[in-house]
Amino acid sequence: MSEHPLSTLERLDPQMMEHLRATNELVYGPGALPKKFKLLLAMAFDAAHGAQGGVRALAKAAMSEGATKEEIAETLRVAYLLSGVGSLYTASLALQEVLP
Repeated sequence: MSEHPLSTLERLDPQMMEHLRATNELVYGPGALPKKFKLLLAMAFDAAHGAQGGVRALAKAAMSEGATKEEIAETLRVAYLLSGVGSLYTASLALQEVLP
């Protein structure tokens, strides 16, 4: 398995990584929105920003929280509407191994 993408930063600035972990717990923790929807939102943002690895990881995480292929597809429609066709290229490449 490859090294976590933030491993270098973890070694460089462990305090920053602890802050990031706490923020992730706040964002993805219990609240008005189900975790699945929060993960789908994050996936849409990563698609819009060209982050294939993020789309892949977030799609897997969303599916582990019960997201369906249809929900992933619909989320990507929103990303496309708001950010253009680039988000679809990013998502398609990222999802090749997640949704073969």
